[in-house]
Amino acid sequence: MNLPFFIARRYLISKKSHNIINLISGISMVGVALGTAALIIVLSVFNGFESVVVSLFSVFDPDVKITVVEGKTFHNHEIDADKIRAIPGIIKYTEVVEENALLYYKKQQILATIKGVDSLYQFNSPINDSLLVTGKMILQEDSLDFAIPGYGIAYFLNLDMNAPDNLISVYIPKRKGSISGLPQESFRSEFIRPSAIFSVQQDFDDKYMLVPLRFARRMLDYTDEVTSIEIRLAKDTDAPVIQEKINAIVGSKFRTQNRFQQQEVLYKIMKSEKWAVFLILTFILIVASFNVIGSLTMLILDKQKDIGILRSMGARDTLIKKIFFFEGLLISLIGAFSGLLLGLLVCVLQQEFGLIKLQGGGSFIINAYPVKLIAADFLYVFITITLIGTAAAWLPVRRMAVKLSKTV
Repeated sequence: MNLPFFIARRYLISKKSHNIINLISGISMVGVALGTAALIIVLSVFNGFESVVVSLFSVFDPDVKITVVEGKTFHNHEIDADKIRAIPGIIKYTEVVEENALLYYKKQQILATIKGVDSLYQFNSPINDSLLVTGKMILQEDSLDFAIPGYGIAYFLNLDMNAPDNLISVYIPKRKGSISGLPQESFRSEFIRPSAIFSVQQDFDDKYMLVPLRFARRMLDYTDEVTSIEIRLAKDTDAPVIQEKINAIVGSKFRTQNRFQQQEVLYKIMKSEKWAVFLILTFILIVASFNVIGSLTMLILDKQKDIGILRSMGARDTLIKKIFFFEGLLISLIGAFSGLLLGLLVCVLQQEFGLIKLQGGGSFIINAYPVKLIAADFLYVFITITLIGTAAAWLPVRRMAVKLSKTV
């Protein structure tokens, strides 16, 4: 066994001449352990919230979205849909038309975005029955068109799904023709009956109303124009590889975006918040490491007789410095491993039992803090604690080395 490490381990577990040194060493370990556990728990909670947000946005945001680089619309024949559908892993190819519209219902009106989707959307939509507040997922039946507004829109319009005359008036400015002084002649309007109300996430609930693609095209005087193509992928597929294949097919005229690129600002904010909190807790750990410096300094003073004996036996100053360096490092590493285990235990218990509830959880989609464990976080935390512990052990040993060099 390495001699400096063996002596350092003996110093750690043996009783000191002053009990206060044992107490400070214990406090140092507990401080490092609690700081490490806090880092793991906070990072895991941020991961959990990120997963929740991703799952919410995945209902509306497709895995890959194709839009034109210049302009707003393009003709569907400009993209080779058959080639894209033939790519392994693609399970859904949807043509979409989005446009802002004025919705009017019984003296209530609101600006919203109508999202026209094809006839198959109602059968394989990510908006399932659990996301419908009321009604059924129906967008068209034969020649009849239906709408599915978000909960926020329905609430603002005071929509009554049971009323026999629950028709929503949709107004969109005419694309063709001269501007008239009469407002009703400058807009194209149609009635549409809501079949259901969805509730996914407030950003979507307050903005979107789903309508059939043919309805949206009719309102906008489109023929085969689309504003985007939405592509859904099978689970456990290599999304970046598929995105590259789609890029090669559509060419430079079109832009392809994965789910994170579609909400780039949001995800960047979430990542920056996570690592900002990581840095804040790291500073707290640095403060806690002063206990390690203090306990190691007191141990060095307590073991002056042992240092003299070791030197008289021929021990070099390098060996003596290593003993106390390993002592400080052991305090930090034991605290780090204990903190990692404690953080893991708390996160697992939270995952299984939801011990810590969210305030106002009844109005949210989850009632407890979400947790997601990622191995990389444990690695980052351990490396951080090791670096802090190394610095905390090195500082008092460096001062001791100066004193040793002055003694004969």
